[in-house]
Order: sequence, then structure tokens, then C-alpha cells
Amino acid sequence: MAQKPIREYSAKKILAKHWNTYFPNFKYPFSSALVHSGDDLVEQSKEKNWLKKTGLVVKPDMLFGKRGLNRLVLLKNKSAGDIDLKLAKEWINANSQKETTLICGTKGQLNTFIVEPFCNLKKAPEYYVAFSVENDCDLLYMSAFGGVEVEENWDSVKELRIAPQSTDTELNELIYNNTPKEIENKKQFADLVFCFYQFFKNLHFSYLEFNPFILDGNTVHILDVVARIDDTARFLMNQAWGDLEFPSAFGEKEPTAIEKEIQTMDENSGASLKLSLLNSEGIVWTLVAGGGASVVFADSIANLWGASEIANYGEYSGNPSKEETYCYTMGVLKLMTAQKDPKGRGKVLIIGGSIANFTDVAKTFDGIIQAFREMHVQMKEVETRIFVRRGGPNYEIGLKNIETAASQLGLPIEVHGPDTHLTDIVRKALITQKEGVLV
Repeated sequence: MAQKPIREYSAKKILAKHWNTYFPNFKYPFSSALVHSGDDLVEQSKEKNWLKKTGLVVKPDMLFGKRGLNRLVLLKNKSAGDIDLKLAKEWINANSQKETTLICGTKGQLNTFIVEPFCNLKKAPEYYVAFSVENDCDLLYMSAFGGVEVEENWDSVKELRIAPQSTDTELNELIYNNTPKEIENKKQFADLVFCFYQFFKNLHFSYLEFNPFILDGNTVHILDVVARIDDTARFLMNQAWGDLEFPSAFGEKEPTAIEKEIQTMDENSGASLKLSLLNSEGIVWTLVAGGGASVVFADSIANLWGASEIANYGEYSGNPSKEETYCYTMGVLKLMTAQKDPKGRGKVLIIGGSIANFTDVAKTFDGIIQAFREMHVQMKEVETRIFVRRGGPNYEIGLKNIETAASQLGLPIEVHGPDTHLTDIVRKALITQKEGVLV
């Protein structure tokens, strides 16, 4: 299972979209705005009139918790009372793009905020419910003490294991019989938790936490959500999830446009296409077939060249089509040729992989060759040397074709089949770099 965190706003938007299906006996007054600046908030207020008429709550929506403890929640103004649109705009502008250090030590810039109506239900109990997926069951957590109090009262949290074969009747009984004693309306609370679980399972979440939420009659006020989804279900859930964004975690490097393009390709392909830019000034670039081989090559490059010279990390595997391999290669080559090495050294491109079981090496190499033909001028400008080691179906044809094409394009290349050790081309590339000739 590939678990990916999503924004609080995204989780609430999905919840609101499917609320009537899963929660027929409850109401959810979903009002939420995702903004990047104060001007963005004012623009959204033209359509979301509630932003002008109610007290507001503002907080970052960037995949980190304990926002209150980090003093990053705008809730009430001591002198003016409720936070209005003007104060919310000023606070967002003051904090947007601001370098911030969390209490955990993570540093980053704030750039995305969620704005919602302030829920003014005095003395209303705040509850906690969370679900997670384990190997042999699902886990359910419930507590009558939500919000920051849940950690202080963790001994009061009920933990239930839900077996895969549980019927709805059995699950209802399990939840009801374990509803915390402090909750007055056990039946209503248990019914709501049951609905939450059905939503959690059917929408393919891997973790879902409501902390806190308030149950006011049959109206559910959800103050905070933490969510992760099972990304392997993307092909099933495209319509159900809608236009779902997978942002980088706070403090992480924002992916380049090319990395985002490869990620989109991966999500819409039966093959595996992964690409991460590690160091744009590194001189060793890779086109590696297979996740295991990616680790081996990265480790070998780090040992022989130094980790700072690894420019990218990724893989193309699972028998990608010629077109997919071409697009993936174009992405790597565009990143590789974007700038010359500051030290005047040439770039090294390693095309490697173990012995494929079913990937047609010749077919994928045709995609790489097509990219070479379009990018050979730029590759020459950064003095690219190419080293290839591959085995598998039609590898002889593939090696011959790529060697011939590169030579015709004036690109220095050295090719090896499965008789050469998997990572021996890393050593050969290093020797070539030092001596300036192919060996």
C-alpha cells in the first residue's frame, strides 16, 4: 500500500462530496476555503459569502500537526473578538512565504492556508475518532476527550480491532458496546462512527482522524482532520476523489514541473515511473530500470563518486511503453542539460538495470533513442558520456540499436550486456571521467 497524505481541505471536500451517501441521518455544514494569500482569500469571498458574515478560523494546511502549539492558528482577537475577513487577510499576508521553524525543528515556508467559520459552541464536548489500516485488520480509536486533550487522556481512548470478515451488524455492536461511557448519546455516536468507518473503507483511506469533532444534535462540526489515502487505488477513485492534490510535506523541496509530469504519468500507467531530482549540480545522471536496481546503482555511485554527485533518483519498470519511456527519458535529459557543470566537467548518463523478466529492452530503448535524437545537441553542450548495462528480452537488439544511434548522433557511448556486473559501468564511468576517454 502506498500511503499519501492529503490536505485537511481535500479530506473535508471529499467528505462533503459523499456525505449524503454515507451519513443520511446527519448534517455536515461544510464551509471551507483553501488560499495562498490574503488577496486570494478576498477573491474567494466574492463567491463564498460566508467569509464576510461570520467569525473565521485560519491555519496552515501543509501536512503538519500541532498548529496550535506552534502558534499558527488565528482563532480569536483579544481586542476585536471574532476574526473577520480583514484580520484574516492581514494575518495570511503576514505569514505567507514566511520562513517558519516548528517546535519539532522542521523549517519551511508557509504558503497554503485553510479558512473556515469559527464554531462557537460553548462547553460542547469535543470527541476524537481515528481509523488506520493494518496488515490483518483495521484499527478504530474513540475518545470522549478530543482536541489537545486526547494526548493527555490517552488511557481513555478505546482501541478496537475490526476483522476483515466483520458484518455490519457485528461492527455496529462492537462500536456501540465500546463507546466511551462519558458520551451521553451512545446510540447516535456509535451510528456516526459506523458511518465514518464505511466512508473510510469505501473511499480507500489508509488513515483518517477527526480530532476534534462536535456532535450538536444531528449536526456534525468537524474542526480538524488528518488523512492519508491508498494511492494504489487511484485508478478506481479518480472520480470519487476528484481533483486531488498530493502536496510535498512541510519543509520538503517542492517538486519541479518535470517531476510532477512524471508523477502524473505514473498515476495513469500500469508501469512504474518514478523520478526525484536530488542535486541539479550533480554530474552523474541515471536511467535505471527497476526499483531494486535503482537502490544498487545509487549506493554504488555514492561509494565511488560521492553522494553529492548523484543528480537524480528513480526508475522506469513494469514494461513501460515506448512512448512512456520516451517521455520519462525526455524529463531526465531536460533536467540534465539545463545547466553546465560549474566546475567544467562533463555529465555522465548511466542507463542500467538488472536482467529483465518481461520488459522488452529493445522497445524501451527505442523510446530512449527517440529522446536522444531530440536532445543530442543539448547533450553535447554539457559533454554527456553514456554508459549502458542491460539484459533481458531482446537486449542484444536494444544494445545494438542504442549504440548505433548514439554514435550517429556523435554521443560517446559504451554498452554492456548481462555478462558485465550490474554496477561495473559506474566504475568504468569514473575512470572515463578522470582520463577523458571511453575505456
